Amino acid sequence: MRDGSARTIGDFDYIIVGAGSAGCVLANRLSADPTTKVLLLEAGGKDNNIWIKVPLGLFYLIGNPRTDWCYQTEPEPGCNGRQIPVPRGRMLGGSSSINGMVYVRGQPRDYDVWRQLGNTGWAWDDVLPYFKKSEDFADGADDLHGCDGELRVENARVRWEILDAFRDAAEQVGIPKTNDYNAGNYEGSAYFQVTQRRGVRWSTATAFLKPAAQRPNLRVLTNAQVKRVRLDGKRAVAVEFWQGETLTSADARREVIVAAGAIGSPQILQLSGVGPAALLHQHGIEIRHELAGVGENLQDHCQPRQLFRVRNTTTLNEIANSYLRRAAIGLEYILLRTGPLAIGPATLTAFTRSDPTQDTPNIQYHVIPATYPKLGGPPSPFPGFTASACNLRPTSRGYVRINAADARKHPAIRYNYLSTPGDQRVAVDSIRLTRRIVSAPALAKFAPEEFMPGGGADTDHELLAAARETAGTVYHPVGTCKMGQDALAVVDERLRVRGVAGLRVIDASVMPNLVSGNTNAPTIMIAEKGADMIKADARTEARIAA
Repeated sequence: MRDGSARTIGDFDYIIVGAGSAGCVLANRLSADPTTKVLLLEAGGKDNNIWIKVPLGLFYLIGNPRTDWCYQTEPEPGCNGRQIPVPRGRMLGGSSSINGMVYVRGQPRDYDVWRQLGNTGWAWDDVLPYFKKSEDFADGADDLHGCDGELRVENARVRWEILDAFRDAAEQVGIPKTNDYNAGNYEGSAYFQVTQRRGVRWSTATAFLKPAAQRPNLRVLTNAQVKRVRLDGKRAVAVEFWQGETLTSADARREVIVAAGAIGSPQILQLSGVGPAALLHQHGIEIRHELAGVGENLQDHCQPRQLFRVRNTTTLNEIANSYLRRAAIGLEYILLRTGPLAIGPATLTAFTRSDPTQDTPNIQYHVIPATYPKLGGPPSPFPGFTASACNLRPTSRGYVRINAADARKHPAIRYNYLSTPGDQRVAVDSIRLTRRIVSAPALAKFAPEEFMPGGGADTDHELLAAARETAGTVYHPVGTCKMGQDALAVVDERLRVRGVAGLRVIDASVMPNLVSGNTNAPTIMIAEKGADMIKADARTEARIAA
């Protein structure tokens, strides 16, 4: 039925496209009403790979076409023409099933800026209740944390001598220690809080979808690659998707909710005839509704890497390079759910300023007790650690644009990393700050020696060149269906696609600007708030109809 008419599986109140970080939350919340019929579509398979549950197992998931979309960027001009991998989860749980599991909300100022851009209801005081609603915080509830939600948040279950020393060294150069960066003051260093339960990954599929999966009013289809959202005039009425070679359709009585992420959501809208007219015309797609911003405004946290060789301590490098030590940490994990396998790659963080003129922290460190000279390759054969500082509020903007009128063809992705003078300045200043930290007395006994990019790079020009060669993604793409009031806005403050009835986008793509931290927790918050908006709007429509 590749070219024929689609078979139908009936109608639903809500059809959710994408069972990732947002989609699983939406499926849970919307199907909680037994009178509401919900369909959840996922292009990937089930989350039954054993390495999904093991935190450090993500190295077996990223780059694996069964669990990762395996996107890569177009050649990036600001990174010496390199094509940079863009990992995105392709299974139930989406990227929450392959990410580093770190739980970071972002700074209150981030959401206040969203509100200042005209997005009523998205200031910090508005969104904090939704963070708390989802959260099951191991240390208990307080004014800023919840403990009754489905998303388990725990403290890291392992410490490393070299990371403790880095934290001490950061304090010696003016970066204080903090016990809870999510308490509102993001200044300081800490081990990451993680979305785990007793050393096991706690994805949104585990937290939200599994408890709801047996509800008779929720249907979940995997290996369902969406072809397009079908419109009747200016209203979304159905979704067409492939299951193997079979084209299938489902009708939406109320709404279609696109939750396919910052790469997938704009691609689906464009394939559905919603997007920039010139792009759609180029690929022979009928223009159903012109929206210039669909796929534009792509943002990510760009992160140059600095790798250091050390002595007199043990790091993950030696463990990974030894069969005996790997067996030992495997046994420790099986018996105790502790040890290196119980952590993600990013273990320690620090939020600080790249220069004193910044009003709040504008860079974030991801520090790991390992060195991988080539991402995806083997670790170094000697002890080492990596300290990478990402620019939390980049000004570079990119895009996601279809390459063909076929959902199974990857879109063109370009971040345009390091394309603005401001981003270039932050990259250079961050490298210098890292060297100050590493030169502090607390790390002296480990004799750290920078081997990437190497101590020979010292001038602004040399450091920027090093950043261009080592920079890569922190896996935080957002913004391609931005919320707002301007000419590039795709959705309004209630996440409704502008000019199209019965169609919303609810995922990281709606963020108008990047938050100052990792993006999984904010995406879950957006889904929580979006679900409440959907239900509130349905009640309003019912009252009007009555």
